[in-house]
Amino acid sequence: MNLKKNKMIFDIAIIGAGPVGIAFACSFAKTNMKIAIIEKQSKTILANPKIDGREIALTHRSADILKELNVWQNIPARLITTIKEARVLNGNSKYFLDFTHQELQKECLGYLIPNNLIRKYLYKRLTNLTNVTLVDEASCISIDTNNNEYSSIQLSNGEKIKTSLVVASDSRFSESRTLMGISAFIHDFNKNMIVCRMKHEKPHNNIAYEFFRYTQTQASLPYINKQSSIVTTVSKETSKSLMKMNNKKFNKEMQNNFSNFFGKMRLIGKRYSYPMITVYSKKFVARRFALIGDAAVGMHPVTAHGFNLGLKGLEIITKEIKSAIDRKIDFGLPLVLQRYQSKLHRAAIPIYLSTNGIVSLYTNTSIPAMLARQLVLRAVNKIKPIKQTFLQVLR
Repeated sequence: MNLKKNKMIFDIAIIGAGPVGIAFACSFAKTNMKIAIIEKQSKTILANPKIDGREIALTHRSADILKELNVWQNIPARLITTIKEARVLNGNSKYFLDFTHQELQKECLGYLIPNNLIRKYLYKRLTNLTNVTLVDEASCISIDTNNNEYSSIQLSNGEKIKTSLVVASDSRFSESRTLMGISAFIHDFNKNMIVCRMKHEKPHNNIAYEFFRYTQTQASLPYINKQSSIVTTVSKETSKSLMKMNNKKFNKEMQNNFSNFFGKMRLIGKRYSYPMITVYSKKFVARRFALIGDAAVGMHPVTAHGFNLGLKGLEIITKEIKSAIDRKIDFGLPLVLQRYQSKLHRAAIPIYLSTNGIVSLYTNTSIPAMLARQLVLRAVNKIKPIKQTFLQVLR
């Protein structure tokens, strides 16, 4: 895309047109802010995102944010499933940790929507915004934040952008974060996650399940018409085998792995494999620069907090920017960005550490760990303050 010189000055430049990056741009829909989004992919791809196997479990607050952005209303209701209950099981035990919508005092625990639909309708909303310029098929070569009044971005298409603030939302393997010299804590679980959708004989009753087996983890998220999103976390070697299996053998394998819990199971569409790597950036801000979404914190999917935490961070930074504007303060100044960093860190670090801790404990096959696993489930179930802490993040 070729931009005229007078259009190369923006208030905020967002690197990455993923769901959090686009949602961030949409949060300035009713302002006079001039926003640029820089994205490697083409508009054609963004408008018609491919199915990637991932289904996103949304909290009530995340749904509210998407409503405020005028996105939720456009997603067909028939493609949104409510999650009424969530159960966590350990090994071969029939005892389970149970979270219900009644405990939350809501009509459901949350909602399930395919990732490609969220991306599609966010992009559709973006195309209706006159204050946002999408620079597609371009990448960021360098970021210069040495000027006290603005940042400069050199693009691969030869263009240069001047902006008050650069916000990077370009995945947990963020190239922008690297360009800024910001390092991150990276935890490689040395496992792969295989995701797919399957149709099954028995109903799921809108219940999400997490089965922590001794050699693998099986999760099911309820979707429409006796379908579930199936998430299998296994060693890299086992994942290769599962990905190569023909459909008939894979169906049987999943049916056996779930101990015939859903009866006969049948694959719908493709299987997708993703490495299990979590990332926590050592800082979320620099001079006239901020990280949001997975670029700031890339979560393990086991507790379904990834996109929800991304929207939480988006909500925090948007409020800080708009508050600074109302007070006629330069929103790119350190005092504004530090407030965002502090609030996001307080929200993210407990979830990140507890999630990694849960995964480490429930994938550990040592005898002490196996004994501790069952004790933890019972403690959370029976000690009300602990359980309420877990439920609080679903509100």
